[in-house]
Amino acid sequence: MKIDAWLLDILACPDCRGRLTPEDGYLRCTGECGRSYPVTAEGVPVLLVDEARAPRA
Repeated sequence: MKIDAWLLDILACPDCRGRLTPEDGYLRCTGECGRSYPVTAEGVPVLLVDEARAPRA
């Protein structure tokens, strides 16, 4: 998965507005919610809270 730096600069977590960082096919929120949003095979982030993985314990 390759997400351009300029895109990461403008994307934010839809839940808590935290910064997103790429991690193993997901964009992980570094803010307070800690959700991970999937990225499709085409490189399109799915920024829907209902589609996100719960934060790690």
